[in-house]
Amino acid sequence: MAPWKAARVGDALDQIDTPALILDLDAFERNVQLLQDAMSSTGVRLRPHAKSHKCPEIALRQIKAGAVGICCQKVSEAAVFVAAGVPDILITNQVIGEQKIMHALDLAQQARIGILVDHADNVSAFARASAERQVSIDLYIEVDVGMGRCGTTSIEQTVELARQIDQAPYLNFMGLQCYHGSAQHYRHPQDRQSAIAAVCAKAAEAKAAIEKVGIAVERITGAGTGSVMLEGTSTIFNEVQAGSYILMDRDYAKNQHDASDLPFEHALFIKTAILSHPTLGRAVVDAGLKASSVDSGMPLVWQRTDASYLKASDEHGVLELTADSPLKLGDSIMLIPGHCDPTVNLYDEMICVRGNAVEAIWPIAARGALL
Repeated sequence: MAPWKAARVGDALDQIDTPALILDLDAFERNVQLLQDAMSSTGVRLRPHAKSHKCPEIALRQIKAGAVGICCQKVSEAAVFVAAGVPDILITNQVIGEQKIMHALDLAQQARIGILVDHADNVSAFARASAERQVSIDLYIEVDVGMGRCGTTSIEQTVELARQIDQAPYLNFMGLQCYHGSAQHYRHPQDRQSAIAAVCAKAAEAKAAIEKVGIAVERITGAGTGSVMLEGTSTIFNEVQAGSYILMDRDYAKNQHDASDLPFEHALFIKTAILSHPTLGRAVVDAGLKASSVDSGMPLVWQRTDASYLKASDEHGVLELTADSPLKLGDSIMLIPGHCDPTVNLYDEMICVRGNAVEAIWPIAARGALL
């Protein structure tokens, strides 16, 4: 933990020390309302994913705006949000092992908790533990709808898991998780549309097969920022899980949009300062790999044409400058991270700015929650 803070409430933007994670509150609030209004108009539930921000204050504001709850990716992450007062959480992951199952059931005594399953052994483990403790928990079957990661791979397997869950007294079969993460980043709208059409077809087929054996499928949930309007208007999905839409990053900005896409704004920035200017065409900033994830590419220098972020090492970022760039030692610039989720996880707090002033500082309380 650093011995001092990068900013205090009331500081001007230029007083914020670097590197620092900055949230533009105006853009953030517009993004929150934009998707909430869109989903409310379709009657589809919005359950935003908190892995993008790991910040309870953000989750509570999304719920106040109309979200039904949130998603988390890990049990320990969910625990942070339950402690902050979030009443309804879907852990969009498999929860394997006695310790994690017990922790999930602990949380289910304090809030409504859902988890994903894709294997009979995992269902059996939850059935035994929930019966022993007499604690109910929601289970969703994850269906592999094209991502090639987790999920059932046949209709027969999906139906059999639904039967198994339905027969367990403390397990609530809620429905299906149908998420195609890779499709969120297909650059061309036609490619995203084609991929999500296939997702919807697989979801509808699984739902029909389960209902044919007399088991209700209450919910089909999934979607992400890159395709949320496709699932949200599909009539197949009745819940969507977009997360990055409130922040946006360089990778999502690369997607080509069509008329159905919502105009989300960049709201997350890294403020960084030039600490070295060795040559006319090169400067070095104090935001490197420990300040911004580069798994989806280098950060984008925001609203400047005279500088581009060339490469990163642990504590340094190298900028390539044009010959006429006025940037000098000590100057600060704003970066758009390549991928918001792992970038946020590098920081203890988010400095929230409205206009030119720091309005609030929000802890990223679930940072590092990996269990």
